[in-house]
Amino acid sequence: MSNLRTLVFYATPEHPCSYLDDRLATTMFVDPKADINVDLYTRLSQLGFRRSGNHYYKPRCNGCNACIAVRIPTEEFNRTRSQERTWKRNSDLTVRLRSAQFEQEHFALYQRYISARHQDGDMYPPTLDQYESFLLEARSETLFIEFRLDNKLLAIAVTDRTTDGLSAIYTFFDPNEDKRALGVYAILWQLQFAREQRLPYLYLGYWIRGCRKMSYKTNYRPIQVLVRDSWITI
Repeated sequence: MSNLRTLVFYATPEHPCSYLDDRLATTMFVDPKADINVDLYTRLSQLGFRRSGNHYYKPRCNGCNACIAVRIPTEEFNRTRSQERTWKRNSDLTVRLRSAQFEQEHFALYQRYISARHQDGDMYPPTLDQYESFLLEARSETLFIEFRLDNKLLAIAVTDRTTDGLSAIYTFFDPNEDKRALGVYAILWQLQFAREQRLPYLYLGYWIRGCRKMSYKTNYRPIQVLVRDSWITI
């Protein structure tokens, strides 16, 4: 069984940054052969690592620290008035927890979402291989959270359960349901679920200075940021 002291890490060559124009990025990966149990995964999350499929990674860029890991303390979180309206607006939805397995309905929604919202990103065009390697090469602790109106699938939030919280992996939703703010609702639901499960944190990945697509993460307060391996509440 791997532990933090025995893990081997690899760094990629510099490559164009996916988030900031005219920047070069370097990513540090955990050895893909390592056996990552839930305790080690939790520790990696506490150190700012994220999971994508079977890969555990962290930005480690020369001369740039724009990517800052963030998490929300679930017991201290309070909804804003706007978030409270979003919560109430979606009270007619039903929620179902599923394991990570292929469903054509899920993939169809993913295709629609990526094609409508992320044509400028490296996930476009959405393919089955990409979807499976990103979301279905998952852990036993991974949950697919379905949000439905009657029987119509509107959104899915993919999240991992760790020993100290939930780690939000990805959310995709019906691009025609803008008024519902389903991305916001998915985060609010995970915060509520984590609190009910007595899990202290919801990990949201990276807040990136200068990246509009990542700016929403600081709308959830209080929020904690990882600075020099210490979590600081702002």
